[in-house]
Amino acid sequence: MKDTPGWASPGSAPSDGQEPGASGPAEPTDRPGPAERADQPGPDPQDSPDAQSTGSQWSKEQPPPAQWSAPTGPAGPARPAPPPPPPGPGWGTQPPPGPGGHGAPGPGGYPPYGTPGYPAWGGGWGGPPPAAKPGVIPLRPLGVGEILDGAVSTMRTYWRTVLGISLTVAVVTEILVILLQGLVLNDTSTASLDDPSATAGELTRALGEVMLSSSAVFLISLIATVAATALLTTVTSRAVLGRSVSTGEAWRDARPQVVKLLALIVLLPVIAAGIVLAGTLPGILVAVFGNADGGVALAVLGGIGAGIVALWLMIRFSLASPALMLEKQGVLKSMGRSAKLVRGSWWRVFGIQLLAGIISSIISAIVVIPFTFLAALFSGDGIASLLNNSGGDLSWTFLVISGLGSVIGSMITFPISAGVTVLLYIDLRIRREALDLELARAAGVQGYGAEAGAGG
Repeated sequence: MKDTPGWASPGSAPSDGQEPGASGPAEPTDRPGPAERADQPGPDPQDSPDAQSTGSQWSKEQPPPAQWSAPTGPAGPARPAPPPPPPGPGWGTQPPPGPGGHGAPGPGGYPPYGTPGYPAWGGGWGGPPPAAKPGVIPLRPLGVGEILDGAVSTMRTYWRTVLGISLTVAVVTEILVILLQGLVLNDTSTASLDDPSATAGELTRALGEVMLSSSAVFLISLIATVAATALLTTVTSRAVLGRSVSTGEAWRDARPQVVKLLALIVLLPVIAAGIVLAGTLPGILVAVFGNADGGVALAVLGGIGAGIVALWLMIRFSLASPALMLEKQGVLKSMGRSAKLVRGSWWRVFGIQLLAGIISSIISAIVVIPFTFLAALFSGDGIASLLNNSGGDLSWTFLVISGLGSVIGSMITFPISAGVTVLLYIDLRIRREALDLELARAAGVQGYGAEAGAGG
């Protein structure tokens, strides 16, 4: 075999008798040199077979050195090279060959690597296939728009269950707020805030009463938001898998965690209030026992600093409710779980939560403001008192009609806030823990894990 250079393919190891740097085939060892070929005639065809077998077995017409294509002889015209096969899908259009430039066909009629119109390896395949989407979101890391769209899609697709839960939470919340405003806030003395001759002590006391009342309303609203988030967690988690759930099934799923959920709902506002109180307490003490003006300034500065710390902690613990409901963990473990997921993504979580809050506030204002004007119209003082801000006590008619508008607004905003929180939790787990693989298996997506593993 080594005396047959025709077996050697381009790019293979050089055969015996050929220099490593030579470009053409090696000369056979039994073939005479050029000088010998000029002096010696070829074998006589009349010679015996034994003489022919021992002579040269090479054809008279051999290709010159460094030529790979078959030579053309006088027997017939040259055979044209076969046309190149058509390009496959995604590889673009073949450029016209140019003399000596890009697009000139190489060996076999194919254009060289890197020719314009022929992308590099993998450049024309269109990227990886899209992620599976068995439910309201695709099973991959989510963008801000996909999180918001998933929350709205959940409310639109499973509106019976979602609105049933939201209506229950909104009605209970609004009843508490109406009772608080009708029985407590109307008795709060705020005349000192409008009296220019009021002393610093009177202003401080009136300001404290207003802050306490507003904090109570805010606390009730916060508890309602967290409760709605927890109760709608099951609905949203099933919506991610493309499965519906009834109100009874959602309640049965959440019932084992109700006590822990109530503890979490109470603990988070208590932590925030304790931080704010600790920040304002030095200023309050200075105002009561010393310089009133300096105490008020110190309380304001301390309250601002404490509020920033409380906000930072609340964002860190904002995913504790879905962690508690979906992972069936305790209160402290769910808070630690939320802090672990939010670590490194605080600003992103804060931005998405803030955006969802702004959208919810706009929707709520669109619904609540007309009911507020309607309530003022049917109240004793009319709309003028509302515009002039000169009304005294709030009538029960005003509270009930405006509360009806608040219920309708909460029915819309609760699912958005709850859905955003749950989908944020799922998004962070997909990014950090590859939760999409587990969700795909739970949704029955065939081959998702194998494709993801092959692609990674």
